Amino acid sequence: MIAMALMTSVRRALPALAVELSRADLALAMSLVGLDVVARLAPHAPNFTPVAASALFAGAVLRSRSLALAVPLAAMLASDFFLGGYDWRVMGVVYAALALPALLGRWGRARGAIVLVPLALSSSLFFFATTNFAVWMFSGMYTHDLAGLVHCYVAALPFLQNTIIGDMFWTALLFGGWWSARFVAYFTPIAPIDRARPS
Repeated sequence: MIAMALMTSVRRALPALAVELSRADLALAMSLVGLDVVARLAPHAPNFTPVAASALFAGAVLRSRSLALAVPLAAMLASDFFLGGYDWRVMGVVYAALALPALLGRWGRARGAIVLVPLALSSSLFFFATTNFAVWMFSGMYTHDLAGLVHCYVAALPFLQNTIIGDMFWTALLFGGWWSARFVAYFTPIAPIDRARPS
C-alpha cells in the first residue's frame, strides 16, 4: 500500500516535469518495488536482496529516468517503514548507493547485455565502499582512525560476498526473465480475430 501511494505521488509529480509514463512502465515499476519490499521483509541472508538489481533493471528498461530512480528509493522507504530506521546520514548514503544502479542501467541500455556483469559488480562494490565508510564515519562503532576504518571494512567482508552474489543472482533473474518473455512474445503467433458475419 505504501509503495502504491509513493508511486501515485511520483506519477502526479511527473507531469510537472513533462514526462509521460505508460501504464506498462508504471506497472513494471510497481512490480519491482513490490518485489524489493517483499524480499526485504521476508527472511533472507544479509544483503541478499534484489534492490540494486531491480534499480539496474529499471534504469535499463523503463523509459523515464525519474521513474527508474524512484524504484529503489520507493522500495527502501516502504520497507524501512516496517523495518525501522537508523542514523539518517547512513540511510542517506545507503539510499544513494542503491539509486546509482538505476543511472548505470540508463547508461548501459545502449551498450547491450555485455555490460550487465560489470555494472552489477560495480554497483555491489560501490555500495560496499560507500556504506561502510558511512558506518565508520557516523555510527560510533569504530575508532576514527585508519585502524578503525580497516576494521570496519574487514568486518563487512561477509556482507560484500552476499551483496555480490545477490546482485548477480537477481540481475540474471530479472534480465533473463525479461528477455525470455520478450522472446516468447516475439515468436508467439497472434491468432486472427474471428468476426461473426452478419446474416
